[in-house]
Amino acid sequence: MQPSLIRRQLGGLVPPKIATPSLLSSGTGGGLGPLVNFYSKLPKGPAATSASGGIKARFFNGKNASAAPLLFTILGIFGLGYTIDYQMHLKHHKNHAH
Repeated sequence: MQPSLIRRQLGGLVPPKIATPSLLSSGTGGGLGPLVNFYSKLPKGPAATSASGGIKARFFNGKNASAAPLLFTILGIFGLGYTIDYQMHLKHHKNHAH
């Protein structure tokens, strides 16, 4: 096998600085020592859960669950719509009275 073919096949599996073509294509198992050493130092078991989880995890799940973001979004949309409507109404009264 060509070294470039091995590198392409193992590109996602083996870090590039450890998987050199000379180590992989030499045919002896002794050259894989750095690779085995690297993978033996990696943490084992399931990945730790991250502290952040987005807006849903922060406000709607868990002990501090609250609907405050939903309420503020509704009030913000209402306030923006009311402001636009009021400005349009003022433009209507600029040249014409009721």
